[in-house]
Amino acid sequence: MFRRSFNRFCAGEEKRVGTRTVFVGNHPVSETEAYIAQKFCDNRIISSKYTLWNFLPKNLFEQFRRIANFYFLIIFLIQVTVDTPTSPITSGLPLFFVITVTAIKQGYEDWLRHRADNEVNKSTVYIIENAKRVKKESEKIKVGDIVEVQADETFPCDLILLSSCTVDGTCYVTTASLDGESNCKTHYAVRDTIELRTVESIDNLRAAIECEQPQSDLYKFVGRINIYSNSLEAVARSLGPENLLLKGATLKNTKKIYGVAVYTGMETKMALNYQGKSQKRSAVEKSINAFLIVYLFILLTKAAICTTLKYVWQSTPYNDEPWYNQKTQKERETWKVLKMFTDFLSFMVLFNFIIPVSMYVTVEMQKFLGSFFISWDNDFYDEEINEGALVNTSDLNEELGQVDYVFTDKTGTLTENSMEFIECCIDGHKYKGVAQETDGLSQTDGPLPYLDRADKNREELFLRALCLCHTVEVKPNDTVDGVTESSELTYMSSSPDEIALVKGAKKYGFTFVGVQNGYMRVENQRKEIEEYELLHTLNFDSVRRRMSVIVKTQSGDILLFCKGADSAVFPRVQNHEIDLIKVHVEHNAMEGYRTLCIAFKEIAPDDYERVNRQLIEAKMALQDREEKMEKVFDEIETDMHLIGATAVEDKLQDQAAETIEALHAAGLKVWVLTGDKMETAKSTCYACRLFQTNTELLELTTKTIEESERKEDRLHELLTEYRKKLLREFPKSTRSLKKAWTEHQEYGLIIDGSTLSLILNSSQDSGSNNYKSIFLQICMKCTAVLCCRMAPLQKAQIVRMVKNLKGSPITLSIGDGANDVSMILESHVGIGIKGKEGRQASRNSDYAVPKFKHLKKLLLAHGHLYYVRIAHLVQYFFYKPLYDAAYLTMYNICFTSLPILAYSLLEQHINIDTLTSDPRLYMKISGNAMLQLGPFLYWTFLAAFEGTVFFFGTYFLFQTTSLDENGKVYGNWTFGTIIFTILVFTVTLKLALDTRFWTWINHLVIWGSLAFYVFFSFFWGGIIWPFLKQQRMYFIFAQMLSSVSIWLTIILLIFVSLSPEMLRIVLRSVRRRSTRSNLSCKKASDSLSTRPSVRPLLLRTFSDESNIF
Repeated sequence: MFRRSFNRFCAGEEKRVGTRTVFVGNHPVSETEAYIAQKFCDNRIISSKYTLWNFLPKNLFEQFRRIANFYFLIIFLIQVTVDTPTSPITSGLPLFFVITVTAIKQGYEDWLRHRADNEVNKSTVYIIENAKRVKKESEKIKVGDIVEVQADETFPCDLILLSSCTVDGTCYVTTASLDGESNCKTHYAVRDTIELRTVESIDNLRAAIECEQPQSDLYKFVGRINIYSNSLEAVARSLGPENLLLKGATLKNTKKIYGVAVYTGMETKMALNYQGKSQKRSAVEKSINAFLIVYLFILLTKAAICTTLKYVWQSTPYNDEPWYNQKTQKERETWKVLKMFTDFLSFMVLFNFIIPVSMYVTVEMQKFLGSFFISWDNDFYDEEINEGALVNTSDLNEELGQVDYVFTDKTGTLTENSMEFIECCIDGHKYKGVAQETDGLSQTDGPLPYLDRADKNREELFLRALCLCHTVEVKPNDTVDGVTESSELTYMSSSPDEIALVKGAKKYGFTFVGVQNGYMRVENQRKEIEEYELLHTLNFDSVRRRMSVIVKTQSGDILLFCKGADSAVFPRVQNHEIDLIKVHVEHNAMEGYRTLCIAFKEIAPDDYERVNRQLIEAKMALQDREEKMEKVFDEIETDMHLIGATAVEDKLQDQAAETIEALHAAGLKVWVLTGDKMETAKSTCYACRLFQTNTELLELTTKTIEESERKEDRLHELLTEYRKKLLREFPKSTRSLKKAWTEHQEYGLIIDGSTLSLILNSSQDSGSNNYKSIFLQICMKCTAVLCCRMAPLQKAQIVRMVKNLKGSPITLSIGDGANDVSMILESHVGIGIKGKEGRQASRNSDYAVPKFKHLKKLLLAHGHLYYVRIAHLVQYFFYKPLYDAAYLTMYNICFTSLPILAYSLLEQHINIDTLTSDPRLYMKISGNAMLQLGPFLYWTFLAAFEGTVFFFGTYFLFQTTSLDENGKVYGNWTFGTIIFTILVFTVTLKLALDTRFWTWINHLVIWGSLAFYVFFSFFWGGIIWPFLKQQRMYFIFAQMLSSVSIWLTIILLIFVSLSPEMLRIVLRSVRRRSTRSNLSCKKASDSLSTRPSVRPLLLRTFSDESNIF
């Protein structure tokens, strides 16, 4: 009933799906109709995964979804239910250990989340109820409550700003906890509520807010507020992101605000942004699963063979039922097939330890602990922002060592995103330098002191456009009683370009003073304050690539000022005005400057009334508001007059060129994906050495395609021509291609967004539906690719396209802005730069670093070492695959786990300085080289060889039935203990031989593990344990070591088992010396590569120590 009444006040608007209605203060807007409270979620934040009641079942369910855990559970159940040769403890205790450790780790992490949630949910807030400030806990806020927030407090939920302590109803907010932006943002209250600054007046407000349902985009909000007076006449105002105060943001430089809660708890934008992030899996994890399947097949094969051989052996009656071990009647009557099946399960249980259950825990610990080395690396620390590297996920550490393609943004990633105004052009006249006090603008470019200048009125119009067409804010407290010290003005904006342009205008005598009561104030060259009423702001977006403002002068004239990319502005101005400006724009772009074109338009009062009505209608729309506003913007921004253009320099980041060079030398392909125009991006690519002076560029741009009337035909011709050229130059093998880059002519590809759309969306009837495959063939043969004029979605499309190439190459994306988030999430590894465009990129990335230069060490050193360490760990666990229940249980848990964990955290088979100075070492491990079939077979052969030596060496020793002086005969348990002792010492000493980088921790865990084994063996066999039914190991170990023959056998078999490894070390040492000798002879002539700008690097002899196997 009330909804029908509400809709009656909103004439022309039918009931919409996907919106919610919020009553301010939870007061009905009409006293004559009943008010029914709506149900929304409470304001509790729940980031925890478990509760006290569901932790055990939910955690167990999640852990047993892992195939290895489920496998060992099945083995344990078989041991419990079937007569097997080993105790259920052998698989049950390691499984229990793994499950318990993982559960404790996950439970502790969840407890921390519970604690953090309670701190937020129990925090104190003030609600306005019945014209009083009521103190409540944050979790008790309901949608519709009016909340009071004071300075430096965090907003407890998503609020619509109703009023503030300021006269104009504005407040300043920082969103560092949401997107990392530390600069203050200005938010506004609608003009009908800004006077409600007291508790009594705000409580008397009768209004209803209709807005969209909760969604995660931090920068989008669509709604409207209907304010009711005593006459029940609704006044409707539009609401947008500038009116919404987000949970997690902090109120700054404003004493107090009142806001109404529209989204609470898990429906706030902050909560929605931290849910549902996709899980990425590394290539190593996929290899582990493949190895598990292989070893599972080996296990099944061994069990089947042993079962078969058993029944073949038992086919002889004497072997089947000897006189000393007669079968019972029940055994004779057992169904033979069932007996064979149980025997098969028994053999599976006997051999099940070739699949290491503890490997998953060790891998998780290695990844988690290893990630701290990135955070602790002082080389990643940046003094400017006082921050270092950040690891958002530790699951992809080793993937950093497997990257094939690097996709990078340009602005803010390769460049500083620190803009400096260089020059401008007005009506074709170039202005560069600082204005003289006597004559305003001056020309200081070139040898001539004075050149022709534009008309004085046009100069001032251009500078006023720079001062008015922006969203720059002046930092508070700079203006006192209308008097401003211009030199002390501090500008704030989310875009460094805008600040650079405003400062550029200030150099020439026009200073933007700030906004006061809806008027933009500008100080002109005569030190006079000009005021312009700000009527509308047509915001910038990546699709329109321009922004405009509509202002009203003191004389009543209505002007539109527009600035944007040349491709967005030129089609909307008079054709005869373009040529003079275009020359300067193209020249500045070639110099590497960022260019913007400035235009204006005078709007007649009648036209403005129509435009104003259209804008208000579009802003009031709840559905498709952005599309409707874009349509209105498109109609307004036509028939403009071009005034001039600006050139802003974005300096290249420190060591960006050296980093690009190193990545190329490491065999990585670097693609630059940018929204900038081609000339600017190309200049930057040359500056950062992505393109070399001898690089032949292949262009697929609108300019080259438009040479023909039929674009698709011309595109097909170019694609075919480029493919033929590259196929003649390079071999087909992608493995030899990396080396070929430094031996043949280099090629670079340039493509723009419109041509890419033509390739991806080519018509099927054109006979060129293979554009995409030809394009990919060309890209694979080029050393570098530049994609310019790219929309954010196109960046993600390119990454996805490369990910799906044959061979599934590993991709890495790096960027600093919100427009890079899509490609960061799409790639295998996402790197965020902690830049000046906010922290959206670093917040959505897997790793975040302060500068692009840090990518070099992150990949070439950390990535290389992480991959080698974990690959060795995985192979080692499958290599060290048995015996008494206690020994089987302790083997993977205690005897051999700590040395490999320490190795996988600390090993540096090559010095870090060598890894960073010789990028070619990165190619040695590319393509998951250490976990391919060859290394896998080597480790498997090594395990089989050593197992054979262990068994048969001990077997031959036991050909002498008496090994003790008193003639006592040793039995099976001594036989097994000897083998087990040799096994423990061999696999541990094998790791010691593999270790290149020794620390006290390595010494402690390696020699300590061996000492612990000896101690445990004496301890376990030296006591009669009352809980054991059979004391099989009693005094076995001590008695065994009393024999000199056994001592000699153990030492000899360990030496023989390790002989292949020692032989390989000797051969590698000989090869290293040979390489060192050759390098000393060729030192003067050898260099890192034939790339002209790559400096020669001395090849360290450690490069041959890359342990491929």
